[in-house]
Amino acid sequence: MQTVTLNNGIEMPILGFGVYQIPADKTEQAVSDALAAGYRLLDTAAAYGNEEAVGRAIKTSGIAREELFVTTKLWVQDAPAEENTRRALETSLTKLDLEHIDLYLMHQPYGDVYGQWRAMEAANREGLAKAIGVANFYPDRLLDVILNNEVTPAVDQIETHPFFQRATDHDLMRAHGVRHQSWGGFAEGKKNLFTHPVLSEIGTAHDKSPRTERRAPLVPEDARTSIAGEHLTLEESSQRVSLGRFEPDGIRMRTQPRVSSSATAIAMPSASAMLPAAVMTRAVPTMGAMATRTSCNWSAVMPALRAGSIWAR
Repeated sequence: MQTVTLNNGIEMPILGFGVYQIPADKTEQAVSDALAAGYRLLDTAAAYGNEEAVGRAIKTSGIAREELFVTTKLWVQDAPAEENTRRALETSLTKLDLEHIDLYLMHQPYGDVYGQWRAMEAANREGLAKAIGVANFYPDRLLDVILNNEVTPAVDQIETHPFFQRATDHDLMRAHGVRHQSWGGFAEGKKNLFTHPVLSEIGTAHDKSPRTERRAPLVPEDARTSIAGEHLTLEESSQRVSLGRFEPDGIRMRTQPRVSSSATAIAMPSASAMLPAAVMTRAVPTMGAMATRTSCNWSAVMPALRAGSIWAR
């Protein structure tokens, strides 16, 4: 398994398996299948509700703990944020039945970000979280964390695929030593990624199946194929996901049948979040297609976030 080196020297696998929206009663088998297929990076979150099942799959796998890289995520914490973040981490460790998390991510840039980050820095110093990072942080929020805290996030895990290429985000991360990790690298099954005419034409020209590359790690998660017993092998996923370089003006195809060594990704299943009326979507033109991003009045949304009625990656 190829790895990338995080800004604190920790090695992270380039390809991982995520469990977003896999029901808790199906997660253990899905993760067991993924481990049998060769995956060693597992990505879960407190908000997913399936950390315990991930932990059981790890325990019964017989794979040495040092061979695995486990990521989980902190959901938005009410005040006092530092104390609650510490309790949230301890709860995740208990559910996963682990002594440490390899990568602990702040799931969303909401609430007392500074207070949550200070608690995560403390956990990192104590070895409870070998690396800490963020998820779904746009450049302004990421730079705010970098400039106003002691520890620079090791990772920012954001949606990245040919129709939402995140070139500005990627350049900022690269400039500050933050590893760009992708979720939704398959575009959540939308826009016919593997049969898209532009991708297919380029792939045919190079005698390759349609796939893209990006200088960012990937986590491909597809609950539907896993649950159906049609889970891709690690080699097949690597060949199909190969996230490496999303050019701002289009898509460049790899000619080598491998994942870019500087990329990491997490594959996630397709689903629509339940968002309140305060959330509005706006269209973003990329590669002649339309992707959607979310903007909203967060003061109206925060009560729902705290209540756990919005589930977002």
